[in-house]
Amino acid sequence: MPFASDEIRWGLTCGRDSDGQWRGWFDVRVQAAALSRLGLHPDQPSARVTGPSPPGWWHAAAERNASQQFGVRF
Repeated sequence: MPFASDEIRWGLTCGRDSDGQWRGWFDVRVQAAALSRLGLHPDQPSARVTGPSPPGWWHAAAERNASQQFGVRF
């Protein structure tokens, strides 16, 4: 793993959503210095949104392809 144990934290919260369904939420945090060591930092161009989001059909196709490939339902 590229991070030391004190450079990364994660958490999981489980509970019922507003519609009564059980949900799980993950939270992953990595120290900025650890990301900079890998060449990832806020000043690099790809760290910011530089254009419009892909169209809705693109997202739908990506989800459809993922569910077919991995058997995951979204």
